[in-house]
Amino acid sequence: MLATGCDRRADTGAVVVSAIGSPPTLANPDLRAIDEPSRALIDATAQGLVRFDAAGQIEPGLAERWTVIDDGMTYIFRLRRATWSDGRPVSAEEVAARLKRHVAPTSRNPLVPFLSAIDDVVVMTPEVIEVRLTRPRPDLLNLFAQPEMALLRTRPVSGSGPFRMVQPGPSPLLRPAVDPDRDEADEADRGARPERDVRLIGERAALAVTRFAAKRSDMVTGGRFSDWPLLSAAGVAPANIKVDPAAGLFGLAFTSRDGLLADAGARDAISASIDRTAVLKSVRSQWLPTETLLPDQLDSATPPSVPAWVALPLAQRRQAAAALVRAWGKPVRLRISLPAGPGATLLFTQLATNLAAIGIAADRVAADAPAELRLIDEVAPYDSGRWYLQTACAPCGPEASAALEAARLAPTLPERSRQVAVADATLTRDAAFIPLGRPLRWSLVALRLRLWTANARAAHPLNRLRLDTR
Repeated sequence: MLATGCDRRADTGAVVVSAIGSPPTLANPDLRAIDEPSRALIDATAQGLVRFDAAGQIEPGLAERWTVIDDGMTYIFRLRRATWSDGRPVSAEEVAARLKRHVAPTSRNPLVPFLSAIDDVVVMTPEVIEVRLTRPRPDLLNLFAQPEMALLRTRPVSGSGPFRMVQPGPSPLLRPAVDPDRDEADEADRGARPERDVRLIGERAALAVTRFAAKRSDMVTGGRFSDWPLLSAAGVAPANIKVDPAAGLFGLAFTSRDGLLADAGARDAISASIDRTAVLKSVRSQWLPTETLLPDQLDSATPPSVPAWVALPLAQRRQAAAALVRAWGKPVRLRISLPAGPGATLLFTQLATNLAAIGIAADRVAADAPAELRLIDEVAPYDSGRWYLQTACAPCGPEASAALEAARLAPTLPERSRQVAVADATLTRDAAFIPLGRPLRWSLVALRLRLWTANARAAHPLNRLRLDTR
């Protein structure tokens, strides 16, 4: 009955998408704070040079093709014909100017620390721009495909597609933009078919799941571990629940180095005492744990650095950690900052139990409150060990920071790989971060959305959901 119930939505009309968060907006977005609805709206209406397709792979955006030359030091992009939402043509000068703003050191763009190799953006012809680097970056296209790199015009705020906002408001209606390279009859047919439209709703997870369960929406996107328990309570059919194999960081960063936490050995002992399997399975039984910062070798010269305690039984690790806490001779109490939601409550209960086993008391505080341990739950924008290490270093010691800076400034790819390996080993010794697992990202998807594909970026562009929206 569940299997048949999940496919009762008629394959007609606009696709209704609930994104977990606040009502979406394009107005003066603070790129450090955009939540899933605004991120989806920006991605849908303001593409960058390239985009992610349904499988999380690179596809053309404003650039119809590109070439990499000079041993990876120069990217040349040929722009396609495109227009802003008012019909005015997009020019190469506008693209270059907006791209420069995105990568400027003063930009609010959270990707700026990973774009420092960009030296200049130059207009070569009315159709061609050139991005010049000081150091080779083979992963640049994955960064350019992020919604944070979408090219927005500011007065008024608008983009170049692939959608236009035809009904603004808290739940905007989006329609495929006219493509100047398609003939008028084809474009008229595209605009006349409401099933090509998307209604984007930003709302809290409980409302989004309830709406989907009542068959009043076709997709819920932006699901995280904090709201995972809602799915069983809502009785959503298993065929509609999709989990991405998201690559990224999920764990606790030591944000304080005072008292007991000033000692790397103490931080390492606390990390060693966590029963990661029990912690993650309290939220989702299939959630697999990890003990390393890097998920794979990636662009490091060596496999991920493994903490020395991994080979020891958990009971022995806890015994050593408890002895260290007792030797400190003072009560130890740690604040753990977590988001709201039932999944976060389950996670905190397990973490507090684990810490109590070694004599440490724990308090749960809000995600933006001062804390000694702060949850990092981020999907990696590209496959570089430097992103993992830099993101986990919040903060880390001077030796680890110096190793990360050396990796950033490495003039060649082999040297970069060597320095990433050094930074990985140094950060592991520094015990700046407690890795727990990979980020949990889930969606609810009606079977009419036949293009939806699970992927490591957890990227699901709104123009890549149904077969007839290509």
